[in-house]
Amino acid sequence: MFDRLADKGLRIGDPVHIRIFKQSRELELYLRGRDGYALYRTYPICDMSGSLGPKRFEGDYQAPEGFYTIAPERLHPHSDFHLAFNLGYPNAFDRSLNRTGSNIMIHGGCSSNGCFAMSDYYMEQIYLLAEAAFQHGQKDIGVEIYPFRMTEENLAAHASSRWIDFWRSLKPAHDHFVASGRPARVESAAGAYRVLADGIPPRAETAGISAP
Repeated sequence: MFDRLADKGLRIGDPVHIRIFKQSRELELYLRGRDGYALYRTYPICDMSGSLGPKRFEGDYQAPEGFYTIAPERLHPHSDFHLAFNLGYPNAFDRSLNRTGSNIMIHGGCSSNGCFAMSDYYMEQIYLLAEAAFQHGQKDIGVEIYPFRMTEENLAAHASSRWIDFWRSLKPAHDHFVASGRPARVESAAGAYRVLADGIPPRAETAGISAP
């Protein structure tokens, strides 16, 4: 782990950003070095339940999609699933649609009922980097959760899905990060996510993520 960090010019304690892709079962963990965010590692998701599409209600065994925030108080070092942190579902966007659910986590182990199970081994690394980032002053960690890589080809392949309009509302934030290497600032408006222009402060309660 330390050699990988050194090879990339990164350090434990650097700010963290996370992107999750459900279809390929991948969690990407980025650290912010001197030149912006760099991909530290892509972790395989050991288990997740449900199908492509957002979580809508308690007990649907569905993993969420959208933009979420991990605050320091959402870390759970004594979780039944080894280590965990709460994604903060439902966020403002979810609540605007009366979506319900609780205790949606990224956690250890390899069993899931709507969470993202990473295995104990990988979760120890993810948790260590998140905890260190908080200890070094990061206020919250943004988590972007997508059904798949948000390419036009993938969207076209799922054009008949009931969720296509929702997925298209996720694409601008996805593309912003790819193009700029910086997390987008996102809010919910009129039942959709909206990327805020640079320099415009987010409203008091936003849907999800902001650069630390």
